[in-house]
Amino acid sequence: MNALRKYLDKIKPNFEEGGKLHAFRSVFDGFETFLFVPNATSKSGVNVHDAIDSKRIMIFVVIALMPALLFGMYNVGYQNFAAAGKLADANFWEIFGYGFLAVLPKIIVSYIVGLGIEFIVAQMKNEEIHEGYLVTGMIVPMIVPVGAPLWVIAVACAFAVIFAKEIFGGTGMNIFNVALITRAFLFFAYPTVMSGDACWVSTESICGLGYDLPDGFTMATPLGEAAVGAACTTSVMDQFVGLIPGSIGETSVIAIAIGALILLWSGIASWKTMFSVFVGGALMGFIFNQFAPEGNAVAAMPWYQHLVVGGFCFGAVFMATDPVTSARTECGKYVYGFLIGAMAIIIRVLNPGYPEGMMLAILLMNLFAPLIDYFVVQSNINKRAKRAIKK
Repeated sequence: MNALRKYLDKIKPNFEEGGKLHAFRSVFDGFETFLFVPNATSKSGVNVHDAIDSKRIMIFVVIALMPALLFGMYNVGYQNFAAAGKLADANFWEIFGYGFLAVLPKIIVSYIVGLGIEFIVAQMKNEEIHEGYLVTGMIVPMIVPVGAPLWVIAVACAFAVIFAKEIFGGTGMNIFNVALITRAFLFFAYPTVMSGDACWVSTESICGLGYDLPDGFTMATPLGEAAVGAACTTSVMDQFVGLIPGSIGETSVIAIAIGALILLWSGIASWKTMFSVFVGGALMGFIFNQFAPEGNAVAAMPWYQHLVVGGFCFGAVFMATDPVTSARTECGKYVYGFLIGAMAIIIRVLNPGYPEGMMLAILLMNLFAPLIDYFVVQSNINKRAKRAIKK
């Protein structure tokens, strides 16, 4: 590390004002601050400095995403081998290797497109490169079906970064969660990519691994089956473990729970928001269980099953807790999370065309998060004013 630090110090003058590579100053700064915590100090005023800067926070989130991503890779291979009837003949590394090769290109495309735009914008503005896409670039491949074409992911990433982030001023200024805007764009612009039974399982062999499945092969998710009133073909335990069709990183509750523990241990995510999402979802699921519309299989699902299928857990842990787009007041976090959980179940039950309601629920509450904080702050002001008058 010392050798790398010395090398960066040696070439740094080339990227500073007057250097021959000054035009790429922001690019160099982005790589340098990614590798090393900046040691610059304030020139005036009193400031509190912490070694855990925004880049380090983003890295912690990426680490927390790893269990769900790695399990998702395994599940991609598992679903292909299971659909081909060859699961008993395959070992762990064959299954995981197939999933790794299927998912890796999506991660690469997400980062190349998103970070490429970030670098270009930073150069145009002569600013530092924002680090928010370190997390977004990892989440995007995890919330799409394995059947999503690479070019579609590239278009969606470009749209989301430009119109949901950069147009608002970059990281920390965006109103909506960028990864969810990517998914929303895919859902509304390319609905066949995000829905339908055929997109949840990889149907082609890759580099000699896996199997080519028959044309027209289909396999529905548990929510997809419930939406059409079909009997569920997977058990609650399978849904909890994650060996079911679904978006790449959203299927395993266990893997997502490990990520949640990392986020809570590091203090990056709010347990209040996370907990409230599950309370809101469980309560609304229980209400629909008691007053289920006749013939609505999604409403009849046990309340606890709502929490383990689809993107509910993933959304609660990794996207509802986004510090930029969520409520920031302590009381507001309870309200914000509760409404996300409740709204997700309402959308699932009452909208048969879109049984996965977590995306729309979070995006809707992103819009109302500032209003929730406003009312919490005003309530505190009013309480203090009353106490002051009494005194």
